Amino acid sequence: MQIECLSVGPIQANCYLVWGPEQRALVIDPGAEPETILKRLATRRLEVACYLLTHGHADHIGALTELSAKRPAPYALHEADHKWAFSVVNQIPPFYPAGHRPSAAWRTLADGQNWSDGGLTCQVIGTPGHTPGSVCFYFPDERLLFSGDTLFQGSVGRTDLPGGDDDKLRDSLRKLSQLPPVTRILTGHGPETSLAEELRTNPFLQASKQR
Repeated sequence: MQIECLSVGPIQANCYLVWGPEQRALVIDPGAEPETILKRLATRRLEVACYLLTHGHADHIGALTELSAKRPAPYALHEADHKWAFSVVNQIPPFYPAGHRPSAAWRTLADGQNWSDGGLTCQVIGTPGHTPGSVCFYFPDERLLFSGDTLFQGSVGRTDLPGGDDDKLRDSLRKLSQLPPVTRILTGHGPETSLAEELRTNPFLQASKQR
């Protein structure tokens, strides 16, 4: 597996290109700067297998409609976030205007699913709390987790936005804490970390295990 991280948009969200020998990429959280993402896909000679969305916030889906029009592929998003992700309630003026729903095929995500795309296999872990439909993508063979805005280095996603829920986030953190400690965590913002490091230093993860 090969991975490239692109920090995109005014909120500096992490967009990931993930691919294997087939040269068909999973594009995780294309939040902004579609031309930048398109350029990297072209440079690496990658086709797009699927657009995977950890949640529906504008800074993580803002480039999806334009990207999927120019590089057609299905997109995957939990139904609970799909209901509002492409509406005016999801705009962040002046940085992210209200988006338009892509014409591409939509795959709904749910906890416990196993997905295989582009020769890569991942498990969908439902992690509501930051948003109702937040998920993480876990690649068990690589011990690799794309955590979106559920878990950051030393912190977690905020729950004071519409649909946020402190109790659900704590439950989600407890679920993530059961993964192998060697799990590498690629976050929705900021640097990567490991589960072992977060179990040792992250106060939110530690507090979730005490309930």
